[in-house]
Amino acid sequence: MMTIVENLRLPLILLATVGSAVSGGIFFAFSTFVMQALAKQPTSQGIATMQSINITVINPWFMAAFFAPAVAGILLSVSLLFQWQPSIAAYLLTASLLYLIGTIGVTVVGNIPLNDALAVVTPTSIKGSTLWSKYLTNWTFWNHVRTAAALLAAILFALAINIRSGLAS
Repeated sequence: MMTIVENLRLPLILLATVGSAVSGGIFFAFSTFVMQALAKQPTSQGIATMQSINITVINPWFMAAFFAPAVAGILLSVSLLFQWQPSIAAYLLTASLLYLIGTIGVTVVGNIPLNDALAVVTPTSIKGSTLWSKYLTNWTFWNHVRTAAALLAAILFALAINIRSGLAS
């Protein structure tokens, strides 16, 4: 069992590192220019475009990039029960929790409810217009949180690789 855990640990850390960085990059793009571009559009166009994005984002490529670091983090955390490595345990556990809570958790409690509310409004309605101004601010705030959590998780996973490989001095 120890050999299996040791053989899978590095590929899982690599997957978690790259996946967290990819997710963080996607969120960073939305925080730094996509949402700003949507805000500059006429309200009905911004709403309609975001409604479309919220539908098309549910695809195998994004879901794999989004959930793979969470699954890898859980598996890495469990692997520490079988083979504790104090030198990297804090990095792996912290990175895993950051990604799970700060990315998956924030998406579930912050971004998805906002997306669900936006999905049911007519883009040209007064209700849509009122919701849109709040949506832009609130969704982007939660997206900033996801960005920071995913990128910090990627850094911590990378540090675990560095320490595991004996590259840290």
